[in-house]
Amino acid sequence: MSSARPPGLSDVNARTPAVLVLPGPVTRDAVPGLCDDVRALMELGGTGVVVCDVGGLGPPGLGIVDLLARLELAARRAGGRIRLRDPDPALPALLDLVGLRFQVEGQVEEGEPALGVEEAVETGDPAV
Repeated sequence: MSSARPPGLSDVNARTPAVLVLPGPVTRDAVPGLCDDVRALMELGGTGVVVCDVGGLGPPGLGIVDLLARLELAARRAGGRIRLRDPDPALPALLDLVGLRFQVEGQVEEGEPALGVEEAVETGDPAV
């Protein structure tokens, strides 16, 4: 049994980022509406991050790069950023090739130690 999704944006928990599932393929006409969705989720979420599930977009291409760049711009204008979930393995390489960097869910942020790694402290080190 399935039920229809209620109209409008889903409820957002203030502790976890909102998730926007991007269905594939996305047409050029759908991009402004998706940008509006990102802005609305930024206002509702309060976390400063919207997770974009890109697993359904299919093989990466310049259309997807354009879409993600526009979504990131919409998020930045609203005071936040987007994070990618479940990207095709070639997508981060393509984004890097065109000079765009996105945080991918499950990756360690730059400057942070990986999970399970503890920094050693020498007894004579001054407190920071």
